[in-house]
Amino acid sequence: MKKGSSLTPEEVAAALKIAKNTVYELIKRGELTAYRVGRKLRVDPQDVEAYKKRGKDVEMSSTNMPAMTTFPAQQIKTPLDGELSPSPKLIICGQDVLLDILARYLESHPDGTYTLRRHVGSFNGLLALYQEKAHMVSAHLWDGDNDVYNITYVRYILCGTPAVIIHLACRMQGFYVAKNNPKSIATWQDLTRPDVVFINREKGCGTRVLLDEQMRLLGMNRKQINGYAREENSHLAVASAVSRGEADVALGNEKDALQVRGIDFVPLQKERYELIILKDDIDLPPFQAVIEILQSQEFKNELAGLGDYDLTELGNIVAYV
Repeated sequence: MKKGSSLTPEEVAAALKIAKNTVYELIKRGELTAYRVGRKLRVDPQDVEAYKKRGKDVEMSSTNMPAMTTFPAQQIKTPLDGELSPSPKLIICGQDVLLDILARYLESHPDGTYTLRRHVGSFNGLLALYQEKAHMVSAHLWDGDNDVYNITYVRYILCGTPAVIIHLACRMQGFYVAKNNPKSIATWQDLTRPDVVFINREKGCGTRVLLDEQMRLLGMNRKQINGYAREENSHLAVASAVSRGEADVALGNEKDALQVRGIDFVPLQKERYELIILKDDIDLPPFQAVIEILQSQEFKNELAGLGDYDLTELGNIVAYV
């Protein structure tokens, strides 16, 4: 081990015979003191020795590490006097697979942390953010009167709490129908036909809001939709119901339709899928790490490989609300 000079995380990992990611985890949990030189982490050799003398089990893998404490967003600590405070889990609300990929990138980022994913709809996610039960949430809530996504809902659900909206992707919403669309379902008005059975999404999710906004603007009576009251909590669940013949049509995004056999997709509306973070948190290291990841070419390339996302504006700040 070097004497009289600082060590990189790679050198600490070699000295302790552990993985580099474990070194980052020890630093985040406050078990190993570190400091920054520019954007690089450094550790003094004496702090490595002090850690070893404390008899920590530094070889435990990420699968048997104790759970990290989850805190409200405003309690996330920033570096102070050259030392890093422990980072808590970040709670991310939303259902798209791109959030799972974001969580994976965040867990390996030097300024990131481990995350907890909650697969809830847009409205419930925003409510959790307002109630300090989540740190960042995704949304695709359409305001039909102004033909805009998310801004209106963020402003009112967060009740004046300043927030930042960051663009993730554009996705296509449309009907899930049986192969070859045997009932020729193509328009919103077709949902009220007596020979059509619909299956709905849960209240508050962006897909349900899109349907209800279209019904309102078109002057249609939702009670005339056969199956409107039957709900499922995911795109895959409603697509599966159509595939099994339990319904003739459902509403969801194009990507999930491709995962279910026997389903055709009828495109209807391009939607904006976006991430919301409280403005008070945006300058804290874990949240800056999120922005850095979203704007990285590596992350964009991985999403592009999945297909069916319009990533033109990925990582752009849409609005300060």
